[in-house]
Amino acid sequence: MRVISGALLYIRDDFKSVDRKTLLQESIVSMAVAGAIIGAAIGGWMNDRFGRRTSILVADFLFFVGAVIMAAAPNPGALITGRVFVGLGVGMASMTSPLYISEASPAKIRGALVSTNGFLITSGQFLSYLINLAFTRAPGTWRWMLGVAGIPALLQFILMLLLPESPRWLYRKGREEEAQAILRKVYPAHEVETEIRDLKESVDKEIEEEGSSEKINLVKLLKTRTVFQQFVGINTVMYYSPTIVQLSGFASNRTALLLSLVTSGLNAAGSIVSIYFIDRTGRKKLLVISLSGVILSLGVLSAVFHETTSHSPMVSAVETKFGWLALVGLALYIIFFSPGMGTAPWIVNSEIYPLRFRGVCGGIAATANWISNLIVAQSFLSLTQAIGTSWTFLIFGVISVAALLFVLIFVPETKGLPIEEIEKMLELRALHFKFWEKRSLPDKSQSV
Repeated sequence: MRVISGALLYIRDDFKSVDRKTLLQESIVSMAVAGAIIGAAIGGWMNDRFGRRTSILVADFLFFVGAVIMAAAPNPGALITGRVFVGLGVGMASMTSPLYISEASPAKIRGALVSTNGFLITSGQFLSYLINLAFTRAPGTWRWMLGVAGIPALLQFILMLLLPESPRWLYRKGREEEAQAILRKVYPAHEVETEIRDLKESVDKEIEEEGSSEKINLVKLLKTRTVFQQFVGINTVMYYSPTIVQLSGFASNRTALLLSLVTSGLNAAGSIVSIYFIDRTGRKKLLVISLSGVILSLGVLSAVFHETTSHSPMVSAVETKFGWLALVGLALYIIFFSPGMGTAPWIVNSEIYPLRFRGVCGGIAATANWISNLIVAQSFLSLTQAIGTSWTFLIFGVISVAALLFVLIFVPETKGLPIEEIEKMLELRALHFKFWEKRSLPDKSQSV
């Protein structure tokens, strides 16, 4: 998705209509996000109807087709069509992959495995910047930049054919023997029977409550928090980091791009931290630490840009000083955001819904996430022009405070719990202030 930031420079050279019309440039960039919104919505229904594995296979196919269309695009219209296909695949995969991993993983390492998915995404974003640099001198430049993305999609499609369906989805669909066979391969022998029993109890209870299904759907959906993930400003930093760097006083395009590469690298490194801590520290505690750091760093950025605008005319020494402080604020933001807010919302989102609604609710949450992504990405430059960069970051800071309060009050700690037990816990408790309490997994009578 983010390869387009560099590819667009060369697309403008090949298609003069794109160079002349800002609307075409915006369409080429934003149609992938629009496709992701639709893909996430369709993916939710498809997950519950046809299964997690099938949904990922469809997502890979759509992404591959989109990459081929973009690489061969004879005109801007075809390029936009390819971007829509890529967006559909990305949106569908964004909610299906964490769900599939979560349902097929042992409870003790579920968080780490879903975090690994986040690491691979952030690593891919980092590689996208390197791909831009690698193909700048190749014939066809942007066609290679956009087309090469089809290779990992094709590879994943082939590998997914070798993997089983989610055992929980299979059990829900009445394919109990297949589900149990997969669970016996995934779980240690002494845990298998307990896992099967909990899954059976969960499915039986859902069948009994079928009549109140819509109410349960809405109640569970209110506990999602992936929207906050976008509105604390992450895609402002990721999409516009070169612009922010230049706003802070570093005018060189090359310097801005190189510093943005560092920002992307920090994002990937933070995902590694999440893999290590998510199943040790817990989801909620990591989210609280992450949001506290995000609030601090946004405060730094707001203060720095307030000072830069109050020094006019700005002398070189002052400009350099505030420029480096802005970079420190950006780095702190990524360092705190990535390990917690970058991955934990997707983990919690894949754990908290009833089995029969896990695909639909996950799809709704992912759709809301992509819509908020689009709003933040499209509004940042307008906000900075209307109210200034300092006030823009301050707004993100206030939203981050609201997100922190939401986490403290509503988000449960799900570390180490079987998915079926998480559902039982949510039925018993509405508020979740005490996230530091420890519990023993074998004791089924207690709740976090």
